[in-house]
Amino acid sequence: MATPKVDKDLCISCGLCSQTCPEVFEMDEDDIAQVKADANLDSDCIQDAIDQCPVSAISI
Repeated sequence: MATPKVDKDLCISCGLCSQTCPEVFEMDEDDIAQVKADANLDSDCIQDAIDQCPVSAISI
């Protein structure tokens, strides 16, 4: 799968992505979602995180 991207301007810091897919997403020091440096990009949960984001801040 391609690398997911988080639109930091859209992110509302709800944390659903990091709860849904902790092997790929984490919250940064400002509580904004980001893709982990060592993210497992083959993870099946990436699409779930995209689908659950309430503001559609994650894309591929």
